[in-house]
Amino acid sequence: MKPGIHPDYCPVVFRDKAGGLAFLTRSTATSTNTVEWEDGNTYPVIDVEISSASHPFYTGKSRVLDTAGRVELFERRYGTARH
Repeated sequence: MKPGIHPDYCPVVFRDKAGGLAFLTRSTATSTNTVEWEDGNTYPVIDVEISSASHPFYTGKSRVLDTAGRVELFERRYGTARH
């Protein structure tokens, strides 16, 4: 690679807040937050909202959305405009 034009490629911990999964990998992503890993070293940590540990497709657990309740809440908030 040409020196000086590529971002640093270093070890980073990606942590899923919802699923509790954390894994150490190499990435060009950076973060100011750090975490002490199992090997005793400190690495930058990037918190993600969803990963294979918490995504319904991979876990087999689907969430049921209360669509009727949401519609009623919308109608209470904004009224019903029927034509």
